[in-house]
Amino acid sequence: MAIHILGISAYFHDSAACLITDGKIMAAAQQERFSRIKHDPSFPLDAIKYCLSSQNLKIQDLYCVVYYEDNWLKFQRLVATCIEFAPKSFFSFVDSMPSWLTKKLFIKRQIIYELSKLLDFGGKGSKLIKIEFGNHHKSHAASAFYPSPFEKSAILCIDGVGEWETTSFWNGIGTNISKLFSMRFPHSLGLLYSAFTQYLGFKVNSGEYKLMGLAPYGNPLYVNKILDNLIKLNSDGTFRLNMTYFDYPLGYKMVSSRFEDLFGDICRKPESPLTQKHMDIANSIQLVIDETVIRLAKNLQKKTDAENLCLAGGVALNCVTNGKIIQKNIFKNIWIQPAAGDAGCAVGAALSIWYENFQPHLSARKIFEFDGMNGGFLGPNYSTTQVCEELDKLNAKYRIISDSEIPGYVAQLISDGNVIGWFSGRMEFGPRALGARSILGDPRNPEMQSQMNIKIKFRESFRPFAPSILHENVSDYFDDLKFSPYMLVVSQINQNKRLDNKNEIGLSGIDRLKVKRSTIPAVTHVDYSARVQTVHSETNPKFHALIKSFYKITGCPVLINTSFNVRGEPIVCSPSDAYRCFMRSNIDFLVIENAFIDKRDQHKSNDDLFWKKKYELD
Repeated sequence: MAIHILGISAYFHDSAACLITDGKIMAAAQQERFSRIKHDPSFPLDAIKYCLSSQNLKIQDLYCVVYYEDNWLKFQRLVATCIEFAPKSFFSFVDSMPSWLTKKLFIKRQIIYELSKLLDFGGKGSKLIKIEFGNHHKSHAASAFYPSPFEKSAILCIDGVGEWETTSFWNGIGTNISKLFSMRFPHSLGLLYSAFTQYLGFKVNSGEYKLMGLAPYGNPLYVNKILDNLIKLNSDGTFRLNMTYFDYPLGYKMVSSRFEDLFGDICRKPESPLTQKHMDIANSIQLVIDETVIRLAKNLQKKTDAENLCLAGGVALNCVTNGKIIQKNIFKNIWIQPAAGDAGCAVGAALSIWYENFQPHLSARKIFEFDGMNGGFLGPNYSTTQVCEELDKLNAKYRIISDSEIPGYVAQLISDGNVIGWFSGRMEFGPRALGARSILGDPRNPEMQSQMNIKIKFRESFRPFAPSILHENVSDYFDDLKFSPYMLVVSQINQNKRLDNKNEIGLSGIDRLKVKRSTIPAVTHVDYSARVQTVHSETNPKFHALIKSFYKITGCPVLINTSFNVRGEPIVCSPSDAYRCFMRSNIDFLVIENAFIDKRDQHKSNDDLFWKKKYELD
């Protein structure tokens, strides 16, 4: 009889659910995709419904439900922090109590209450729901190691904070993971980066990507100031923060007035102009993060003598740092959990229960040919019939095209300068669009980067786009990169693809964006880097075929790939989500499975005129 385990993360940010059956990940999704609230922290009831329905299961069919962390330990940290930073911490502590006393502290009762909505209590056959609890960093570690293709691996987890831990070392062998070392709150690399995110006017737990994208426009003028004042960094990567510069233990904001005095300005107001100083600060903190993680990785390698490294935790979403680890050749192979943040803990929590309770009595752990995340495609999918039903309800005008016709037809449209909304197969799990819910464009067009940012995504012009490249052609364009299916590694454009940039002399800041740097300028950042996705026929044959067709037409095996959403909106989940986003933006054509939609054929609607106000800016 199959054993089904449901993992959930909830109530802090990026709530999610994951279903595993006999140790295999069957389905996973974030709650935000269904609620349409970005980083939705609420109980992931919609995500749970999807996971169960995808396998025709009821809640009664589960062996257990496992929550990703220990809220009692987290509450202990909250109380201890209040005492340590009293009296300043008192009011934020009081403000946090309602949510703790009604939901978080009595999490088991709350989970049972929420799950009871899925139970049929009308019959006597209903059984009690078994609830288990994990540990935050152990859930991260399990999510990194168990789906990886490695039998043995070192595991590095770095995030803001779990219950107490902010950084942890683990060793994974076969079916077991064991903790080697950890660092504790308030000394956190993730919270240090978030502090700079807020200081530069971006939203914490959302705008860290902007900080990473802004960094290459600056110079490392503030590295010494950071190292001399904010963080004491040891040779082995361990560190301590000078907490007089930070207010995050108090709960209201990340940085103190002393932090602002150190850099000579108050926090930048959101949406206000970015200056060269802001860019220099972004560059400096990125370099400090890079150096710290590199030292931690070297330390971990010495402790384990491992060839392989698995990464998880929010800091593992820093693609620049991941690329630096690869460049340093500290480990032979690296695998990063695609949902490295808290959403991925739902995966790790479920897998932990499986391997602790069942795997030793069943078959040995399977080492995957690719990996256990199915390329990240673990969300809902829709048949062409279902797509047509949704489009008909929206009065959309479309025509059906065959599977064989799609790659060549769409590739030609992209090569002609059109922007395509691409909806195909199962939705991605994690923050990246990987060719299932994507907006696609021609990377050869030097104007495409700014056009897509401003006219399609409605976001800042400096933010870079990612190249999706055929796996078999990656070495033709990118140095030191073989495998990056989850768009979590930054690599440098090969020298033979770069262009002379004499036009850049005298330019600074955002003005550098105007310079054409390579043969794929729309995805080449100002430092000749790109956040690369390698596309594999094994995991996404339809997207692979599209890029291959574009390659035949243009000689370029690369497409611009950005997430199918506008600024502040979660990635689209359903065909209806996709059509609405298509109509609200300047996307030219939309492909939803076999339905082809031309913007020119659609009726303009007066519905949702103020949709931009619906989504809070990131």
